[in-house]
Amino acid sequence: MRQRLEMNSNFSYQSPLSHRYASKEMSSLFSEETKYITWRKLWIALAKAQKSLGIAITKEQIDSMVKNLYELDLDLAAEYENRFKHDVMAHIHTYGDICHEAKGIIHLGATSCFVTDNADLILMKQGLTLIHSKILQAVRNLSAFAEKHASLACLSYTHFQPAQPTTVGKRACLWLQDLLMDLHDIEEKIHSLRFLGAKGATGTQASFLTLFDGDHNKVKQLDLSVAKEMGFERLIPVSGQTYTRKQDIRIIQVLSSFAATAHKIATDIRLLSNSKEISENFEAHQVGSSAMPFKRNPIRSERICGLSRYLMSLNENPLYTASTQWLERTLDDSSNRRLALPDAFLTADAVADLLVFLFSDLKVDEKNIRKNLVEELPFMAVETILMHASKKGKDRQLLHERLRAYSMESIQQQEPGTHLLNKIVSDALFDLSREEIEEFMKEEHFIGRSNHQVLEFLHDEVQPVLKKNSHIIAYKPLVNV
Repeated sequence: MRQRLEMNSNFSYQSPLSHRYASKEMSSLFSEETKYITWRKLWIALAKAQKSLGIAITKEQIDSMVKNLYELDLDLAAEYENRFKHDVMAHIHTYGDICHEAKGIIHLGATSCFVTDNADLILMKQGLTLIHSKILQAVRNLSAFAEKHASLACLSYTHFQPAQPTTVGKRACLWLQDLLMDLHDIEEKIHSLRFLGAKGATGTQASFLTLFDGDHNKVKQLDLSVAKEMGFERLIPVSGQTYTRKQDIRIIQVLSSFAATAHKIATDIRLLSNSKEISENFEAHQVGSSAMPFKRNPIRSERICGLSRYLMSLNENPLYTASTQWLERTLDDSSNRRLALPDAFLTADAVADLLVFLFSDLKVDEKNIRKNLVEELPFMAVETILMHASKKGKDRQLLHERLRAYSMESIQQQEPGTHLLNKIVSDALFDLSREEIEEFMKEEHFIGRSNHQVLEFLHDEVQPVLKKNSHIIAYKPLVNV
């Protein structure tokens, strides 16, 4: 049944990141529900640690908190927040209303950043781990592609002008090398990320010291216990109310660096699709243009570029936030980080999915690759031709001038390479047969060690990374649009 829709206030904006581009896993990770459940896990971890260190908290109180962990009432929380104008206090009361036994000990000694900052770190660590697994799959797919085409000669470009030939596999290894750097950087960030822990209102831990009657060792143990419970081995040693926002800078930088890698790869594929050498898979009912039925646009590569550009622009944001933190804290970072952090992770996730999808079914047109290469080979062989003709006693300067003139003339022709070859063969000054010249133009004389470099790179650099991460299961993204 058709429904007539008219503009009204019930319509609401949805971010394309969450409903169109990013995976369900990443969208769920940065959802409101996951955030508030993570807050509750932190309150439980705090209560458990406090109980173990002698604070009068009962097993029944903790059991009540655990039992009601997933009993979220977001409507009630919204009512509390409307009253308090404070989201953490709203959720303390909401949780306490269903954990009656524990209501009095939830958030004991803590400040708001105990849940907000620590939860952000937990979610970002999980987000980095998810993105790492997807980039790893992209490397798996691309390394198979590189090995398959290790020896397939193709035209290479400098300044987007024809240059010495390379191989399709060698070009793929240039992409792989950048992705391996991103993998390494993300791994380093996962392992070096530090937990805020239980630091109190201004980072002095004064409230917890009071709670433990001045026992410094118990305060330190509380900090370590909560961190360990939440999956962190290292803590921020000193803080204000928040963890240093330098951590956000480092995290977003590694994501934006990955975006630069992806943008470069996707741009290369877009250029190669124009010459019909490499292209994306084009589905049976896919439409390239609403006006031009013949179009086969590289839509995934274009989307990678568009999303990557957005992610790279976010790199500046945490720099501004970190630089404007006043003394022990200011609140102008809160609204900003609610936008910037999830957007960065959802965008990186979408880009990673698209790369995995793209590398799983890249189309290689060997016929066009060969055609484009053969057309340019005569120009690349002119130096070799010059040397061989000179060895026969011909005037090197005169030969050079003839080759220069023939090359400039041939560039204007419909088939430049063929025209140049014909001019040289028909010129008695060179004293070279077509067979001799064609021998000079064999592809293996121009690709150098490209095919060997591919196999060596895959063996020495890629395979150890894949072996190290062999426990991470294969991943196939769901890319519907």
